[in-house]
Amino acid sequence: MHHNLLLILALLFSVFMMVMVARKMKIAYPIFLVIAGLAISLLPGIPEIELDPELVFLIFLPPLLYEAAWYTSWNDFWKWKRPIALLAFGLVFATSVIIAYLSQAMIPGFTLALGFLLGGIISPPDAVAANTVLKGLPVPKRIVSILEGESLVNDASSLIVFRFALAAILTGSFSMHEAVGQFFLVAGMGIVCGIVGGGIMYLIHRFLPTTSAMDAALTIMTPYILYLGAEQFHFSGVMAVVTGGLFISYRSHEIFKNGNTRVNMIGVWTTVIFVMNAMVFILIGLSLPSIIHGLEEASLIQGIKYGVIISVVVIAIRFLWIYPAAFVPRWLFKSVRKEQHPGWKGPLVIGWAGMRGVVSLATALSIPFLMPDGSPFPHRNLILFITFIVIFITLVVQGLSLPFIVKKLNMPAMDVVLPQEQQEAQIQIRLNRLALNHINTNYSDDLQRSNLLKNYRMQISLETENTENQLDLMECNNCTTQEIDNFETILKEIYDKQRVEIFQMRKEKYYEDEEIRKAELQLDLNDLKINPDFHS
Repeated sequence: MHHNLLLILALLFSVFMMVMVARKMKIAYPIFLVIAGLAISLLPGIPEIELDPELVFLIFLPPLLYEAAWYTSWNDFWKWKRPIALLAFGLVFATSVIIAYLSQAMIPGFTLALGFLLGGIISPPDAVAANTVLKGLPVPKRIVSILEGESLVNDASSLIVFRFALAAILTGSFSMHEAVGQFFLVAGMGIVCGIVGGGIMYLIHRFLPTTSAMDAALTIMTPYILYLGAEQFHFSGVMAVVTGGLFISYRSHEIFKNGNTRVNMIGVWTTVIFVMNAMVFILIGLSLPSIIHGLEEASLIQGIKYGVIISVVVIAIRFLWIYPAAFVPRWLFKSVRKEQHPGWKGPLVIGWAGMRGVVSLATALSIPFLMPDGSPFPHRNLILFITFIVIFITLVVQGLSLPFIVKKLNMPAMDVVLPQEQQEAQIQIRLNRLALNHINTNYSDDLQRSNLLKNYRMQISLETENTENQLDLMECNNCTTQEIDNFETILKEIYDKQRVEIFQMRKEKYYEDEEIRKAELQLDLNDLKINPDFHS
């Protein structure tokens, strides 16, 4: 027990050190951790680490998906639903079909069902890797929104393909008609489970007397509840987590009104997700020896050859799909032609950002060791090895070269949007005007008696006029306790009304969600000035 705990702590500490090295070298840490994990695994005396697929699916996958859904703009997701659907469903199915027939023709003894199994495993790109690589690069908002939306849904579609292929291998029978019907049932009911589960958690947060610590703890529990609830009925847990995350995120202004809660949740989730992401990617590298262990020496070279060929084909399929998906709808539908032309640079970046990651490896590891008759599962170790090669090549080759490509392309903004600074200024002016109107309308008498309220109104007025003369409202040496309490009550009323106004601005879809979140965070920080207890 103590030895295992020490090993885990040593691994965590090593991960943090390597992340810092990656940042110093300006390399996206998922790429660096996979390479470092692979290098460490080859050192003598390092114990073999086998990833338990149930551990990855249950412990890591739900919170990672939930956090991605939480920070995904619903407006952007719906706005770009066509390209997202074409990538998350169309490309996943096309990749699965092509890889199925290619692997059947190329690998001796590989059946079509095994090919679909492999295709379902390696078809979904990894969201964390792409977002980490693109972070801080001059990439148009549309591209980031499409990649984020694709990553939310493609895991579900690929897992469904995998499960149908696995069922066909284990039972020896397959019906396309039943598979299509089951796909819509599993995905659709997963969405229903997400809405129902998200609605229940919404009611708990909103109407029960929770504290900031309890709210943060409940948000950590929510993705597991949604995932397990859907999987219990054999529906898509991934779709349940994504749907529930989008639902609760969109309603967060109604249930997390206290600045303590929101700021506390940001700290908790930032830490949890960072640790999970870092651990997952180094475990991918460390797992290689156990994967190779199942291969005979003579088949290792063949496995590398198959992995490289399939990696190249997977990358090519994405490009062959991206450009028709971007341009053909413009030729066919007049409504699509009203959108700004995507050009050739945007699809190039989206095509090159198709890096594979932890979901692919965890899916491959979930293949059973034995068939129902007790015989070994055919080509299990080879499938695992090919999956690792695809992950490694796409992460390292595409991940390391993507920043260089983005900088060389020097892409202009693809959509007409207000500059961030202008959005921030307009949002703040609108909120300040609401505060001034609320004070002047409802507290004109208090203005005559309260120096605090006068100073606050003066500061808001000066901010609105863009001056540097700001007053410190929270310091008052000659104020009574009752006056301070009354002042804080008025501020809380204003902050509540400003949150409602922010939600109204989100519905208007005029400002980007990122700028809305900045204004919301500033409200939370203002709230902390009058209610600073983080542990309530």
